[in-house]
Amino acid sequence: MKISPGQRRKSAARLYALQALFQMEVCDQSVDAVCREFEEFRFGDAPNGGEPVAPDVVLFRGLIEHAVNFQARIDQMANRALAEGWPIDRIDPTLRALFRAAGAELIGIGTAPKVVISEFIEVAKAFFPDGKEPKFANAVLDRMAREAQPEAF
Repeated sequence: MKISPGQRRKSAARLYALQALFQMEVCDQSVDAVCREFEEFRFGDAPNGGEPVAPDVVLFRGLIEHAVNFQARIDQMANRALAEGWPIDRIDPTLRALFRAAGAELIGIGTAPKVVISEFIEVAKAFFPDGKEPKFANAVLDRMAREAQPEAF
């Protein structure tokens, strides 16, 4: 199956959104500051040594803004999807950013759950190529998607 340039741009936007959300948390940066930095300096970098892809800027900004605006709701959904005793603030910050970006797309953008899950599992594989994290993320995202868009199941 051939992937269209538009699909590649959306996939790149999701990857950059996760990185930006991670950076916002770790460096305590604002939405505007991190978006400006990514748009001016980081877009066009070749992720994981691959070919550079210009991201869909509208999707990138939408994911960041919705993740911030709906963070409490997204975090509550993630907490309900995680094992008891493991709230979102106890998990790896990369996974936390992934759940927030995916939650933003499910709630704020309304992308089909299967697309969101599939795309963010690929992002998880980019960050954790040899780990169990992609399977863990798949389970959590499935539960979050069922809560965010029950009509899709």
